[in-house]
Amino acid sequence: MAACAVAGGWLWVRDSSLVAVRDVYVTGVSSSEGPQIRTALRNAALDMTTLHVREDALRTAAAQYPSIKGFDVDADFPHKLSIVVHERAAVAAIQSGGATVAASADGLVLHGMRARGLPTLRVRATPAGKRVTDRRTLGALDVAGGAPTELRDRIQRLWSGPRGLTLDLKDGPDLVFGSGTNAGRKWAAALRVLADPSSAGATYLDLRVPERVAAGGLGPVDPEAETAAQPDPQAPVESGATLDP
Repeated sequence: MAACAVAGGWLWVRDSSLVAVRDVYVTGVSSSEGPQIRTALRNAALDMTTLHVREDALRTAAAQYPSIKGFDVDADFPHKLSIVVHERAAVAAIQSGGATVAASADGLVLHGMRARGLPTLRVRATPAGKRVTDRRTLGALDVAGGAPTELRDRIQRLWSGPRGLTLDLKDGPDLVFGSGTNAGRKWAAALRVLADPSSAGATYLDLRVPERVAAGGLGPVDPEAETAAQPDPQAPVESGATLDP
């Protein structure tokens, strides 16, 4: 009987106004939808207590904002609740006409996320839904998302040309991936070849066969030659100096 009374008392205190959430602090939001996100999370949190934090309600409030990957919650008795938002990483800015949207490596369209400072990826039409469905665009996003830290900030543009997927690298040669197949091996090969002094002066690195990278070119790969041709990851490498990474 006493145990039941104690349990009942705890349940009453847990949900009472004595420990109601009154001060909500939301951090980690950089999206242009920040004000709306903070308001949604704050409104959900104000319906809780610091002894009874309902993360499912917070997830429901955050579900309409794809930029949110997750969050950490810390309740500080008696009235404070801190929410640290973890945002998805945007890897490219998808452009079509005058519209630009940021996208994640797995093809999620991050409406509200700032697209400035991201490598650009021009497509025929911006994604109509919450996710990218075009296979080539998904492959390009996956390649951008897998870029090693040393090269991530140097990618300026991704485009589809005669050799397939190609990346414009700032202060470096163009990187010809062909497709997103074996992207990890191709990035590793690019790092090794770029570290080799013999690659200096190359205008492109053909990474389609990562075990045997072709470096060469008499001029930069022409961005105006963009085409919707299907990339062929098994296509032979271009002629030129061949480097074994």
